[in-house]
Amino acid sequence: MTGRTRLTAEQRRETILTAATAVFAECGYQRAKASEIAARVGVSEPVVFQNFGSKAGLFAAVIERASGTAEELLNSFDGQPVAEVLRALLSPEHLDALHAPGSLGVLFSEGTASDADPRVREAAAAGVQRLARGFTGMLHRAREAGELDDGLDAEAFAWSLMSFVASRSFRRAVAADPALERRLVEQLLRTLD
Repeated sequence: MTGRTRLTAEQRRETILTAATAVFAECGYQRAKASEIAARVGVSEPVVFQNFGSKAGLFAAVIERASGTAEELLNSFDGQPVAEVLRALLSPEHLDALHAPGSLGVLFSEGTASDADPRVREAAAAGVQRLARGFTGMLHRAREAGELDDGLDAEAFAWSLMSFVASRSFRRAVAADPALERRLVEQLLRTLD
């Protein structure tokens, strides 16, 4: 007879967050079902709601975690030349992966949609602002290291980067020239010189 190991409350929350991240990234906020999240964890729906209060509360926690993960990624590049880091992060391949169903980028797109629940929009806005602060910090450090011009407005440039990332789906849908994406990245990086 094998017994199941009982999870602590924090471990249970983590398993729910992990499953919810996958379900929201695959299905989007509107189509995601708490029952699917519960099934992936092996608990009942009420357990999901006991831990997060509502679907919007769960999505907000997922967004907070995703923005923390993205911030850690940005911090992991510390000390590397900023132009190389941005070239990798802004590459068409990386942006396509970031916007693909099942990816963390889907969470931010869903969360900032105009028809999202207000709590979801607030969480997504806070997550995007956290990422913008991460980019701003990276650019400040690069400026202090002498990589960037002292006159660069790091915050404004960080928001330019965020806007560029967010608009990838738009460009993919309407731009006829497949080489345009790489040219746009190069143009954006030229502003750092």
